[in-house]
Amino acid sequence: MSEAVARRLTGLAAVVAALALIVQVPLYFLYSGPPPDANVLSRLLVGIVALASLVVFVTAFRELVKSVAPAHEWIGSIAFATGLVYATVTLVSMGLEAGAVIAVDHPIDPTIDVSGTYILYGSISRLMLALFLTALGLAVGRTRLLPRWTGRSAYVLAAINLAFVPSLFFGNDPAFFYAANGWGTTALMGAVLSYWLLALGVCTYRGAARLAQAAGTPALRH
Repeated sequence: MSEAVARRLTGLAAVVAALALIVQVPLYFLYSGPPPDANVLSRLLVGIVALASLVVFVTAFRELVKSVAPAHEWIGSIAFATGLVYATVTLVSMGLEAGAVIAVDHPIDPTIDVSGTYILYGSISRLMLALFLTALGLAVGRTRLLPRWTGRSAYVLAAINLAFVPSLFFGNDPAFFYAANGWGTTALMGAVLSYWLLALGVCTYRGAARLAQAAGTPALRH
């Protein structure tokens, strides 16, 4: 895979994942009590699209690192592996929620009633995402494949995610900011990730266009 193609695919996948997450997060706050099944299943479907795009993003990012700096491919591999684990854990959580909602004949709030997702959405996801962001920041710092702000912001987000890892000790009230399934641990972190991914994706995709222009070829020809 050429560098230009890797940049375009990385950027496009990040933008799609970000937009899906931006749509998904507000759906969690439409109802004060147990939401209707349609709401839960819709937000989970949007989330599945976001995570599928995230898998493409982490895969393309690894290829981008490999194209730009083969000596640092191992960092891209760490980012790929931890990003893939994060996506897998979150997909499992969504599957548990969807199964619980489909199985019952009355509305439930899966953020409370599906206890198996508390740690998956919370501490486990936060740790995996922190490792992914750290690897991404390290890759950017070592290879200069993206602007410096992307690496520095990745480190900041990694630190914030690490701060939420101990949230498993603070109960299961979604209204409590720092609970295992609290709105800070899950929804806020998802919102922050989505806007960061959007900025990163736009920056990466524009970089591919500049690279093609510098080579004297149209941006879509490779």
